[in-house]
Amino acid sequence: MKISIGNDHAGPNYKKAIVQFLEEQGHEIINHGTDTFESVDYPDFGHEVAYDIQIKNADLGIVICGSGNGIAMTANKHQDVRAALCWTKEIAELARLHNDANVISIPARFTSIEQAVQMVETFLTTPFEGGRHANRVNKIACQ
Repeated sequence: MKISIGNDHAGPNYKKAIVQFLEEQGHEIINHGTDTFESVDYPDFGHEVAYDIQIKNADLGIVICGSGNGIAMTANKHQDVRAALCWTKEIAELARLHNDANVISIPARFTSIEQAVQMVETFLTTPFEGGRHANRVNKIACQ
């Protein structure tokens, strides 16, 4: 699977651990994030990940910032992107099962790196349930 990842200065350590996990699983990574703790603007990286999803250059996306909110809001500005802010693996599972989320947003200041890796694993391995949820997901996008 091809996965696009982007992060601001709150997430370099998270990204490093997640990328290591993903590469061990055989996934291809597109890295849009910063590798330093110097202040940067999260929209710059959120837009790049979302664009990869929008143009189908990546199957799924991962975005990371301090709260997870700003970068998720940024990603969700793109058509056909459904970024879900997750702070437990159970929420990551529901985001895929019920919402067909294609980007997971991780709040680096509110989860551990271990939790983040577990959420990503759950996100990647949980299929969309479809059924009654498909009609709801189809109503999300503005036409």
